Amino acid sequence: MGALIDSPLLVFAFSLPLLSASAWIGGFVLRGDRQLGEESRESFGVVLAACLTLLGLIIGFTFSMAISRYDQRKNYEEAEANAIGTEYLRLDVLPADAAAATRALLRAYTEQRISFYTTRTAIGLAQIDAETVRLQRQLWPAVEPPAASQPDALRGLVVAGMNDVFNSQGYTQAAWWNRIPFAAWALMLLIAVLCCAMVGYSGGRSRSRSATLFILPLIVSIALFLIADIDSPRGGIIHVAPQNLLSLRGSF
Repeated sequence: MGALIDSPLLVFAFSLPLLSASAWIGGFVLRGDRQLGEESRESFGVVLAACLTLLGLIIGFTFSMAISRYDQRKNYEEAEANAIGTEYLRLDVLPADAAAATRALLRAYTEQRISFYTTRTAIGLAQIDAETVRLQRQLWPAVEPPAASQPDALRGLVVAGMNDVFNSQGYTQAAWWNRIPFAAWALMLLIAVLCCAMVGYSGGRSRSRSATLFILPLIVSIALFLIADIDSPRGGIIHVAPQNLLSLRGSF
C-alpha cells in the first residue's frame, strides 16, 4: 500500500474504477427496480446529504494536512540552506588551511543536499544518504580540533553552527517521513466508496443517470490524486524545489 500512496497516478487509477463500480453497484444491483416511497426517499436524502458533507470535510481536512506537510518541507529546506550558509561564513575565524578544507567539505555537502531534493529513485536516495553521513563524519572533526585549540566565543559559534547544519538535516529528514497515515487513507476511501454507493442507490436504474453517477467518483478521485501528489515528496508532479540551496551553491 505504501507504493500506492507514493504514486498519485496509481491512486487515481485505483480509486476511479473502485468508486465508479461502487456507484454502479448501488444503483443497478442493490436497489434494482425497487422504488423508494416518499417518506423513505426524504429520510434517505437526509442521510445521503450528511454522508456527502462528512466526505467533503474529511477530504478538506486531509488536503489541509498534506498542504501543511508540504509547507513544512519547504521551510526546512530554507532553514537548511541558511544553516549551511551561516556556517560557511563563520569559518573565517578558523585558521586558513582548516577553513579552506572545511569549506570544500561544505560545498560537497551542499551538493548532496540538493541531490536529496531532486532524486526520485530509492537507489539514488540510498547513495545520497550514505554520502551525507560520510561527509558529516568528516565535517565535525574538521571544526572541532581548531576550535578546541583556541577556545573562545567566536570559535564556539563555528562549532554551534556545524551542529545547526546537522540538526537542520535531521529536521528535513523527519519532515519528509511525516506523511498522512495509512489508516486515514483507508478510512477516507471507505467513506468515499459508501457515499458513491448511496448516490447510485438514490438514482436507481435510470440509464439517463449513468453519466451523472460518474461525476462524483471522478471528482473524488481527482481530489485523492491531488492529496497524494502534495503528500508524496518524490512521487507525482508537485515537489519541493531546493531553490535556497541552489542559490547558496551559486554564492559559493
